[in-house]
Amino acid sequence: MTVASAVTTLRAGLPDRYLTPEDIAAMFSVPIETVYHWRKQRTGPPGFRVGRHVRYDPADVQQWKRERMAADAA
Repeated sequence: MTVASAVTTLRAGLPDRYLTPEDIAAMFSVPIETVYHWRKQRTGPPGFRVGRHVRYDPADVQQWKRERMAADAA
């Protein structure tokens, strides 16, 4: 079972929970190290800390993706 299939989706197909770095890596088919590099360089989707853990709001991730797609199309 993949991460995406185990998640209930709401809000236009977005998961109804905050995403983990592993979810982001799976979503964009990149190594987890890439997600951590994006965070360190502040070039990836905006995340926030919950204690020691990093989480991502699915709506923010979708917005970040749209911005990247628009930048590539320009």
